[in-house]
Amino acid sequence: MKNITEKNAIGKAVKIGAGLFGLWGVLHIWVGYEGIHQYIIDGAPGLWNTMTGGSNAPHSAFQHTTDAVTANVQAHLLLNFCIDVAGYGVLGLVVAWLLWTRGSWVGYFLGLVIIGICDLTSFFSLVTSGIIELSLASVSGPAIWFIAIAVTPFGLSKFGKTKIE
Repeated sequence: MKNITEKNAIGKAVKIGAGLFGLWGVLHIWVGYEGIHQYIIDGAPGLWNTMTGGSNAPHSAFQHTTDAVTANVQAHLLLNFCIDVAGYGVLGLVVAWLLWTRGSWVGYFLGLVIIGICDLTSFFSLVTSGIIELSLASVSGPAIWFIAIAVTPFGLSKFGKTKIE
C-alpha cells in the first residue's frame, strides 16, 4: 500500500518553478544592490543611467538636472524604486521556498499575482515604452516569471486532494 500521509507531494514541475522563482528573486535583489551602489558612487546621474537607455530615452538625449534639490529628490525616488524591486526579489525567494518545501498553492498565487504585478508593470511601463533599454537583462525577469507560472501548477496537488507517493 502506498503512503498518502503527505498532503502536498511536490512534483518536479514545482521544483522547476521554485528554482525559477528563486532565480527571479536573486535577479531582483541585485537591482536593489545595484541601485544602492549607483546611489553611493554617482547619485541621481548613476541611477538615471541604469533606468534609461531605451529607444525613447537614449543616454545621449537624457538631460540630468543640475539643480541640487531636484537631483536629491530624484536620487531618493530612484533609490526607493530599486530597493522596492529588491523587496519583490525577497518575495520571490519566499515564493520559491513555499513551493520547494510545501508545494503551496498560496505560494504559487503570490508569485502569479503579486510578482506578476511587479514584473508586468515595470516591463510595460519602462521596457516596451522605450525608457529602459530592451536587453537580455530587461526581458529575462518577465520571461522567467512567465515560465515559472506556466510550469509550476503541473506539479502541485489538486486543491484539497492528496497525491499518492
